[in-house]
Amino acid sequence: MSPAPGHGLTGIGDAGAFLARLTRLEPAAPVRLRSLPDGARTTLAARLPWGVLVTRTVAGAGPGDVTVAAAQLLAVLAAGGAELPARRDEQWRWPLPPAAAQAVESIPVEQVRRLAAAAAGTLRTAEREGVAGRAVGQRALREALLDHVALVVTGADGPERVEVSQRLVQAVVRMRFTGPVEATGVAQVRIAGRWTGLCAPFGAAWWQSVNNLTIRPMGS
Repeated sequence: MSPAPGHGLTGIGDAGAFLARLTRLEPAAPVRLRSLPDGARTTLAARLPWGVLVTRTVAGAGPGDVTVAAAQLLAVLAAGGAELPARRDEQWRWPLPPAAAQAVESIPVEQVRRLAAAAAGTLRTAEREGVAGRAVGQRALREALLDHVALVVTGADGPERVEVSQRLVQAVVRMRFTGPVEATGVAQVRIAGRWTGLCAPFGAAWWQSVNNLTIRPMGS
């Protein structure tokens, strides 16, 4: 099936929810739309301010592989339009995780929410009381908290140890990928190459550690 001439999305509610939460966290965010080979679904991908890639797959053939302004696409969907906003492909500057991912462990979404709430409480206390009696800048506190390893899982079939940072936990919860607060279910910890993912019922968050990136000089 060929890509649709417009945005090609039929899962308007799901796409709109993703875009609304994304633009609250990053109003100027670009969003990448990638049609899946089945011709019936499209994956939306975006990068949050703390460096985590978030994705959600929705119904609809989609436009192929294009990047647009998330706020503009949200406005089109809210108005019931079918047109694709102006392409901004040059704004997409980040890698994507490989399509094939290995599931390592499943954890209840309630536990993911508890980890996020505990981190928020720690941040509030540190901002109010300092750390070891010393005042610390808010930005430094947030970065330290995001880098904190919230969860460590080990696959049942091997000794592999996978660390899940608060970056992933906060992304999944703040994008509401765990669903309503009363919802139950599981989130899967997955690995794909050098990426670690936390995949919840309504979307996934992916993180590639800077320590895993290799920069090589270009040959002459």
